[in-house]
Amino acid sequence: MTAPRVLQGGESLEHYDGDGVSIKFSMATLHVYGIPTCSTCKKALKWLDEQGYAYTFVNTKEAPPSRDMVEAWVAVLGAKPMRNTSGHAYRALGSDKADWADAQWVEAFAADAMLLKRPLFVRDGQAVMVGFRGTDAEVKAHLGG
Repeated sequence: MTAPRVLQGGESLEHYDGDGVSIKFSMATLHVYGIPTCSTCKKALKWLDEQGYAYTFVNTKEAPPSRDMVEAWVAVLGAKPMRNTSGHAYRALGSDKADWADAQWVEAFAADAMLLKRPLFVRDGQAVMVGFRGTDAEVKAHLGG
């Protein structure tokens, strides 16, 4: 496995989707990855707005994360907390998924973003939190606010 690439302050990363669309991720703001129909994502975005956080929402259905991005996130958070265990895609993987190493999860997450738990928060190029649970103080401690 190659070492994950973590963006440094002021650096940016460009991601190209299959349709040739370029998405540039800058270090200036918090990035929230999810899907707009997810109730937990809606709750998190509402909370971020109420708390005055600046963020960019990234719809992972329209702009799935690259393998390199997923690998960096797994290196920080681990694969287990990033698994969307309530989704159809997860259940369709079969029982051997219980024995998968992080590297196998990186490939699976990169191939199907619906396997990622939502929302996923990235600040300064590094994953800081996945899911949306905890007190306001706990969430702020993860998000840096």
